[in-house]
Amino acid sequence: MAPTVTVPTPLPEKFPEGTVVEQEGMDQPTWVVQREVLKDLALELRDGPETQFDLMLDLCGTDYPERDQRFEAVYHLYSLPRGERLRLKVPVTEDVPTLPSLIDVWKACDWFEREAWDMFGLRFDGHPNLRRILTHEAFQGHPLRKDYDPARRWILTEDKIYRPHPQPPEGEDDDDIFERMTINIGPSHPAMHGTFRVVATLDGETIVASEVEIGYLHRCFEKMAETHTWQQVIPYTDRLNYCSSFINNVAYCKTVETMLGIEAPPRAVWARTILSEFSRIMDHCVANGSTLVDAGALTNFWYMFQPREEIYGLLEACSGARLTVSYGRIGGLSADLPPDFEARCRRLLEIIPPFIDDVDGLIAKNRIWLDRSVGVAAISGEEAVNWGWTGPCLRASGVGYDVRKAHPYDLYDTVDWEVPIFHGGDVHDRYRVRMAEIRQSLSIIRQLLDRGMPEGPVIVDDPHIALPSKEACYNQMESMIYHFKLIMDGIQVPPGERYSMVEGANGELGFYIVSDGGGKPYRVKVRPPCFPMMSTFSRLIEGGTVSDAVVSLGGLNVIAGELER
Repeated sequence: MAPTVTVPTPLPEKFPEGTVVEQEGMDQPTWVVQREVLKDLALELRDGPETQFDLMLDLCGTDYPERDQRFEAVYHLYSLPRGERLRLKVPVTEDVPTLPSLIDVWKACDWFEREAWDMFGLRFDGHPNLRRILTHEAFQGHPLRKDYDPARRWILTEDKIYRPHPQPPEGEDDDDIFERMTINIGPSHPAMHGTFRVVATLDGETIVASEVEIGYLHRCFEKMAETHTWQQVIPYTDRLNYCSSFINNVAYCKTVETMLGIEAPPRAVWARTILSEFSRIMDHCVANGSTLVDAGALTNFWYMFQPREEIYGLLEACSGARLTVSYGRIGGLSADLPPDFEARCRRLLEIIPPFIDDVDGLIAKNRIWLDRSVGVAAISGEEAVNWGWTGPCLRASGVGYDVRKAHPYDLYDTVDWEVPIFHGGDVHDRYRVRMAEIRQSLSIIRQLLDRGMPEGPVIVDDPHIALPSKEACYNQMESMIYHFKLIMDGIQVPPGERYSMVEGANGELGFYIVSDGGGKPYRVKVRPPCFPMMSTFSRLIEGGTVSDAVVSLGGLNVIAGELER
């Protein structure tokens, strides 16, 4: 949905003519910016009283080999005070793919700029550590360029393994660091899940410096999306945040639906909202249960995982799968809801609260848990925004941004619910926010169930988008033709681009999609909530202990599939 209020137009007039040009006919305000003025414009956008774009949501590259200026760096900005969005496009040539680094403006640019360098070869002058982030040091080339072979593989040999060198605080001489020790935490460590590596310099047991390495699970989802039809991308979205996979389905499908100019039927929207909230509950149970078990509270782990198993039963009844459901479809859902859908949902509303209440009873005043979580990995709301945080972790720092409230979609503006906000900004309040959100999700689901299930289909009645039924294919030549065309050629999405977002379990989950009018996406960029939060990890654990680092990672709820795509 395009914003009702646009960014103040006098701002580009402050810059030389032709350096900031508004692009017409876009889904949101979009400016084409010359790189020479990019940093000055970014500062003006962040600090200007009429703009206040304090949140840098995403930076992605796009490749147009037929253009003189082959690459675009696309920045997605958001103003929390004003609720407005702005897209900046900075074109650069293949010969000089260089832009100024904006880390000094938004710290969130740190890892996003590294990703753009890794995937496209865009260089950012002034970046302090511009090296690969999702691929390894032996990787050659930039895989998201259009001329890069999707089947190409590069083997990482031992001599190419990156060896981080964490830098201790400035001002220390050699005598200060004589007895210090540098250790690896992960990737082969239970707390790191086999997908993260933290190289930490210790003074005793206190972390004085660290460097985080990711990329161990990177599958290049965005490259795979370019080689498959629009519907075939859906199972890949499941593998992003696999703890709440259905929300990924919804986010992707809604973006493509807006590009097609269609809406899912009311029955599908109703089911999407309910299943998204159950998925959110499930995700929060995993996050809090894992955080508690990492702090030694094993009983709570079992209590939190039981609701997850029960919700899996509902998802399995709908889709036939439990973890990666692939239940969403462009235009609706893959199949109708089971006859006992409402009964299953109401049973879950009865059995989940006791588990949540029991965990709260065990934990709320537990001295060990309070010592392990209160004040640990704390961050202020202002700093979290500058790092690009969204979701429960941002709301635990006192910033009440929730996509479902700020930019309602589906049925969220038709039910009564609150956005839980806490102000400690630490592991403890991240836990409390998620527990409060579980109760809000239960309330949303209950209200939708009381309203009653809408009648009608669960997918649009359009043979150019939805597959005909098996019976129709067996008995009608036209249906067989439509089926053949959709399988072989895919949905034909009109040329254009769109950024659309939902509130994922970890924050704003956005898809920036570019179509060239064909049966496959030209470009799919995921705005992963985990990515900017994990980029802050070194800052969060500095001054804490190794055990603090473990519980801090759990509190962030970093999901490697979403982080690395």
